[in-house]
Amino acid sequence: MGAALALAAPAAARAQALPDKPVRLIVPNGAGGVADLTARTVGAALSERIKQPVVIENRPGAGGIVAGQTLLTAPADGATLMVATNANAISKSLFRSLPFDPVRDFAPIGLMGTFAIAILVAPNSPIRTAGDLLAALKRDPQNTNIGTISVGSTQNLAAELFKTTANVDATTVPFSGTPALLTSLLRNDVTAAFEIVAPLMGQIRDGSLRAIAVTSATRAANLPEVPTLQEAGLAGFDVTSWNAVVAPARTPAPVIERLNRELNAALADPAVRSKLLEAGVEAKGNSPAQLAQLMASETEKWRAVIERAGIEKQ
Repeated sequence: MGAALALAAPAAARAQALPDKPVRLIVPNGAGGVADLTARTVGAALSERIKQPVVIENRPGAGGIVAGQTLLTAPADGATLMVATNANAISKSLFRSLPFDPVRDFAPIGLMGTFAIAILVAPNSPIRTAGDLLAALKRDPQNTNIGTISVGSTQNLAAELFKTTANVDATTVPFSGTPALLTSLLRNDVTAAFEIVAPLMGQIRDGSLRAIAVTSATRAANLPEVPTLQEAGLAGFDVTSWNAVVAPARTPAPVIERLNRELNAALADPAVRSKLLEAGVEAKGNSPAQLAQLMASETEKWRAVIERAGIEKQ
């Protein structure tokens, strides 16, 4: 019995061992964005735990398709991972066809963190609360509009969900990127904007932008003074951006379990949590099963929003 246990222990250890080589962590966005900053912070801590370099590989383009294709063709040995984001939950309903299925072809490892979307107005705007915005939208929908970045982005779909939930018929104005959106907002060409908080914290703090609400179910840790849309009366409204880690399908379960354990341990490190919060990200881990459930529920939520909004598939 003792000899059998002694033989079983090394076998289990081997089964959970990662390849003896650097781990690639593919990021579906360019350097400097929230996903990239999250990946670099968590990747450095993960590297210390698994005793292997974690190399960040930025593969932006086509709404995450470029990164997904890279992961799809990688060996399923735990040495190639990818940052999964809201875009993966949206893409299944936004694109006519994908070269992969995010549920079938990717194995969930765990969540890394979440970050808020805020409703912003210009500092000289008469709108000071979400209630003010709702009143303006209902009173004068022809002259009240909402700016977002590109059609199909989480921010854009959050605005569409807001309109449906609040039963208001306002125009959503998509812009090519955040700089163009903010320029229009500050000129009062758009009434309000839905945008991710993380890269705008400095402007919110110095008063260049005013945050009147966040779209998450609870107040954002880095904007505790800003109420949620649920507090403004939109019961059940909950839109939160997230970043997670996935591997190729068929990655052995013991490898997934080991990576999940080390990922959650890295996220529990106070230094990691603090650094992520500085970047506007709340560190949150979970299990592979919980991440699979999150991705499934998010996919269904955004499918319904895209269909209701009549957004044409790309």
